[in-house]
Amino acid sequence: MSKIQLLDQNTINQIAAGEVIDRPASIVKELLENAIDAGANMVTVEIRDGGTSLIRITDNGCGIEKDDIKVAFLRHSTSKIKTALDLLTVSSLGFRGEALSSIASVCQVELITKTKEDVTGIRYKIEGGKEVLSEEIGAPEGTTFIVRNIFFNTPARRKFLKTPQTETGYISDIIEKIALSHPDISIHFISNGQTKIHTAGNGNLKDVIYSIYGKSVTDHLIEVHKENDFMKMDGFIGKAIVSRGNRNCETYFINGRYIKSNIINKSIEDGYKFILMQHKYPFCVLNFELPSELLDVNVHPAKMELRFRKAESIYPWIMETIHDALIEKPNIIPMEEEQETVKTEKISVPEPFELERKEQQKEIINRQITYQPKPMAQVIKEETAPVKQIQRPFETPKSETAEPALKSVVKEEAVQQKLQDVYDSFLTEPAKPRHKLVGQVFDTYWIIEYDNKMYIIDQHAAHEKVMFEKFMDKLKKKEVHTQMINPPIILSLSMGEAELIKRYLDKFLEIGFEIEAFGGDDFAVRGIPSDLYSLNSEEVLMEIIDHLSEESGRMVPDMLTDKIASMSCKAAVKGNNLLTPAEMDALVDQLLQLENPYNCPHGRPTIIAMSKYELDKKFKRIV
Repeated sequence: MSKIQLLDQNTINQIAAGEVIDRPASIVKELLENAIDAGANMVTVEIRDGGTSLIRITDNGCGIEKDDIKVAFLRHSTSKIKTALDLLTVSSLGFRGEALSSIASVCQVELITKTKEDVTGIRYKIEGGKEVLSEEIGAPEGTTFIVRNIFFNTPARRKFLKTPQTETGYISDIIEKIALSHPDISIHFISNGQTKIHTAGNGNLKDVIYSIYGKSVTDHLIEVHKENDFMKMDGFIGKAIVSRGNRNCETYFINGRYIKSNIINKSIEDGYKFILMQHKYPFCVLNFELPSELLDVNVHPAKMELRFRKAESIYPWIMETIHDALIEKPNIIPMEEEQETVKTEKISVPEPFELERKEQQKEIINRQITYQPKPMAQVIKEETAPVKQIQRPFETPKSETAEPALKSVVKEEAVQQKLQDVYDSFLTEPAKPRHKLVGQVFDTYWIIEYDNKMYIIDQHAAHEKVMFEKFMDKLKKKEVHTQMINPPIILSLSMGEAELIKRYLDKFLEIGFEIEAFGGDDFAVRGIPSDLYSLNSEEVLMEIIDHLSEESGRMVPDMLTDKIASMSCKAAVKGNNLLTPAEMDALVDQLLQLENPYNCPHGRPTIIAMSKYELDKKFKRIV
């Protein structure tokens, strides 16, 4: 065993830095939080090359006292707490006393700061934990941190950084969260000389949401204000139309701090359950205020999780508040008792989906009217008429010796039918003329009789598979056509979403979307896949972008296939839609051309079959 020895201070600092600083976004987070804690109401964040070569953060806060500058770069130095008991009531963002020490141990750091009381400012440089320069200079009130060459002295860790675009996305996400939690602070984010985010700092949260997510989201927000004896909730929740395919837009804060909580996630999502489809997640920006004694503060620098001491009460309250806010209540104006009651005629206005349902019911009633029932006398006459004997298949003249033989033949036939592949001959050109289209049930399933079997086709699953295979075949042959649209669809995206669009622009073109920059983080969609013209193209594109944000840096084929399946599903004819026999016949013709027509892209069956023997058994015709 090797001899145990103490590590030198420089190595200790670099190890500690690994717990706090893992990428440029960590540096931006720590320094931005320090600026806010210093009382700044204007902060500018400027980066180059995803923050790997330069991070400059300037604020107009209170500055750092001259005597405190060197101490600030020591480990466990902080102005926020003095003892562990102070952690129970900590209200600032940065309180761990690790940030500056960790940043200085792996970067080249320059600090320029001046307090209100001082005549001149201080310029201080530290590289790899070692002081390089300290001098007085003229400077405005506040603090500027300039961080260069992250991990310059630990090249092994630098190799784990991703592309500048990806690192920029991480930084943008941090700045967006902090801007949303502090609408009273003007935050200006510049990347490679271009302004990406600029909030007004006027205290209006909706304005911040607009500057980050754009008009398409801001136009569909519901304001929430609610409090009880232990909790207060303020902010905005999105209507179902702005729901997303992942949780990236579920943003909430506890006492101004961005955190993650399974309890809050579940309570918000359960509040939306009655209006959102499966695998869709809500948009929200909410701030919760709780007494500090109800929080179990996790002081580990790499975590954003808090534990609640009243979790059983928090969950139902948040869920019910969200649910109630989403239900649009009528504006009821109370009438004074002495006022004359005005009688008004009550007009019943059907819901949008009711109109469609009523039209379908009307058509069904019209079809029923065309059916003329037989006169009762004719019915009685037919019932009392002698019954004509009908010889069924395999039926032989009844005799005591023939009956067991008949049962044996029928049973043998049944065994063979479950052994054979019942679908092999049904969807073939020779079989098509012998299909007997019986009809449609529940406006969803079609019944076709063929070869002593009953086939049931799910019209939605079948059409979905037809569209999917046609689209995939065109994609393989590079024959996907684009339908140009006018006016174009304008997408207002966050910075991270805009970077994804730029990165995968050729892939979007490959599947039929023609997209071009429209200024800032806005994009104009001028063309969409012609085969999917009936879709809500904006919704489909946002779903693809949501999925891309969860991928590890490339538009993988499996994800592309999954999205085409989803697009096909949305474009396919739905259940509860009336199809004509001619339309159904055309759908069967299309199924004949497919390589595998028996399952939809999601694995559900398109066709099921039941033999006449099975039906006879169910009706006890065969024992």
